[in-house]
Amino acid sequence: MAKRTVMRSSKGKKLYAVRDKGGKFKDIQQYSRAHAADIKRGSGAEKKAAKKAAKKAAKKTTRRKAAKKTAGKRPAAKRTARKTARKTGRKTARKTARKAGRKTARKTARKTGRKAARKKASGSSTMSGVRKAAGKAVGAVERAVRRAVRRVTS
Repeated sequence: MAKRTVMRSSKGKKLYAVRDKGGKFKDIQQYSRAHAADIKRGSGAEKKAAKKAAKKAAKKTTRRKAAKKTAGKRPAAKRTARKTARKTGRKTARKTARKAGRKTARKTARKTGRKAARKKASGSSTMSGVRKAAGKAVGAVERAVRRAVRRVTS
């Protein structure tokens, strides 16, 4: 490789200047670009070392594969059984969570609905009017709770 002289450009960038045998500049290049090219290229010794490392790695992987084959895998039936068990477990957990959420939501909805109905129907004189208002209020609140539970669980 030709010897490089380090110089600076008029703008202050570092330069590499390559001279020929006569001492004249053969090539001038920015240091950053020349350095990047050198790193990408790599030396002959580095290439040989990389080849050796690749061969070693290939030998190791073939040994590992052979060892795995002799050890054997789990039977397919066991694997599928485990998968289905996990899935059913998850499903039941989701269902119980939904049910619990719905129950508590319904209870609170009924309580709040009744309170609202009492307030509304306080002006109504008949008991049937009070019951109607309570039923409507409870229904509205239950619908709202159902929507909220759907949003949360899905």
